[in-house]
Amino acid sequence: MPVLVQALVPVFALIMMGYLLRRWNFPGEGFWLQAERFTYYVLFPPMLVYKLGQARIPPSAYGDVFALVVGMLLAMTVVLVVVRFVWRWPGPVYSSVFQGALRFNSYVALATAGILLGDDGLSMMAIVVAVKVPLINLLCILMFSLVARQEPVRFKPVFKAIVTNPLIIGSVLGVFWSYFEIGFHPLLAGVLAPLSNVALPLGLMTVGAGLQLKALRGASTPFLVSSVVKLVGFPLITVGLGMLLGIDGLLLQVGILLTALPTATSAYILARQLGGDAPLMAGIISGQTLLAMVSIPLMLGLFW
Repeated sequence: MPVLVQALVPVFALIMMGYLLRRWNFPGEGFWLQAERFTYYVLFPPMLVYKLGQARIPPSAYGDVFALVVGMLLAMTVVLVVVRFVWRWPGPVYSSVFQGALRFNSYVALATAGILLGDDGLSMMAIVVAVKVPLINLLCILMFSLVARQEPVRFKPVFKAIVTNPLIIGSVLGVFWSYFEIGFHPLLAGVLAPLSNVALPLGLMTVGAGLQLKALRGASTPFLVSSVVKLVGFPLITVGLGMLLGIDGLLLQVGILLTALPTATSAYILARQLGGDAPLMAGIISGQTLLAMVSIPLMLGLFW
């Protein structure tokens, strides 16, 4: 356990550094929003291509990834349907609980995988993210169309957003690079390596800069349910699926880590655009990020 805590301290220290710098308005108004865009579109795709392109992952692993990811999402969807029948919250409230329990923060996922599991773990996490992100987006859009929208959700813009997602593009290119063992010319590596080194720390700081701790005032039952299901229930489900499917080793470690992570900051944007409870979503994002500082070491310490 102390080793896990020591490894995770830099991750959460960078998140809190971003929060404090944003609160102190340093280096200036508008910087952190642009930094997040820069990280998302410029730094992360090259990092994924570079890290995945050097990995040597057996073809059989891709089938296991798909089976585990689909199993995780189906099991959690069933849990969330039960939650819907038990609490019967209004559609906008339930939509935020749903997103909070299902989504994950990609920046934290890749950073923690790289720190705890090395480049192989980061590469495996990138593949899992590339498979899981489109499926989660489709599930969330379907949920919004059922419980929170007055008019039908258009799937064409959603599909376009998935296909043009920089993280998915970078992961697919990286898998292509790795599968055909193309390799990196020293000049290309000389460009990609520094970008990779900057991507994760800046990405974590932008996560901290986006925290809205004021949204935690008067934390409600929906916040608590979403957080417990996400940070405790989801990892337990993943462990059970790993045993059921006969999956262990690095992939199971990545799966447990992924499901133990706080929800994604992008969930707030989706809640605001599609009729969800945006203030509740902001509270869930910020609260889970803080709670994860305790829950992640506990979950990993139990099952790794």
